[in-house]
Amino acid sequence: MKTRFLFALALALCLAASTRADESLLRTRQAQDLLGADVWSQVIRLEQTGRGSVYPNRTHALVFELGGILWFYHPANGTQSFSLHRDRLAAEKADFGPLLRDIDAGISGWVHVARGGAKVPAVEPGKLPNGCFIESVVALRHHVAGGTAVEEAKLLSYFIPAAGSLGGHTVLIFKSGGELKLVDSAHPGRVFTFPARLARDPVRLARAHDGNRVAKALLLPVTLPLPLSASAAAATVTAAHAPAEEAELAAALVSG
Repeated sequence: MKTRFLFALALALCLAASTRADESLLRTRQAQDLLGADVWSQVIRLEQTGRGSVYPNRTHALVFELGGILWFYHPANGTQSFSLHRDRLAAEKADFGPLLRDIDAGISGWVHVARGGAKVPAVEPGKLPNGCFIESVVALRHHVAGGTAVEEAKLLSYFIPAAGSLGGHTVLIFKSGGELKLVDSAHPGRVFTFPARLARDPVRLARAHDGNRVAKALLLPVTLPLPLSASAAAATVTAAHAPAEEAELAAALVSG
């Protein structure tokens, strides 16, 4: 009886791990589809995670390129900067090992997951788990493709203390018609309007939008390559000229 119980328990754990892996693969594929074919990206499977890793064994993540650097998305905790250096994209794309160990020393292995033939169901707006960074980039694409007059587009990432750490959230801001517009994936279909002067003060802007709990905030400029078409409007993030404090924040977790 004891042997049978242990076998059933082991089988249940294996099935649970398989379900988590399948879910993470679905979510990373959905994130990849949101970014589109114009944005370089790869889905990877993390394996043999060591003790102390924040990621379970055999889970999936998305690595993508924006603004000349690599970014790392996982459904459990969102997007964070992945590159260790600027101007070394080719080398970093060839070997994710050092980058993975830098974000989580418990990760000891990874493999590239080729795209399968099965179609992935589209994710509803605002429903990609911890996908605020990616959805903010995609929102810019949609507004420009839809004919919105967009000037000085930026990603506003802000951080709120939560359980001894900083929880992050990212929204899109841009100027249009002399006003400051804010698009938040947590509120699909809405465009918030603020005085244009708040664009110069990310903390005040973030607090005006999400309350005085906001502790820190930073702005990452976003540019769209020209010529621009409605079908191909891939946004890029430029983080090269961020001040030292903002660069430190940019390396932190930017979740949903």
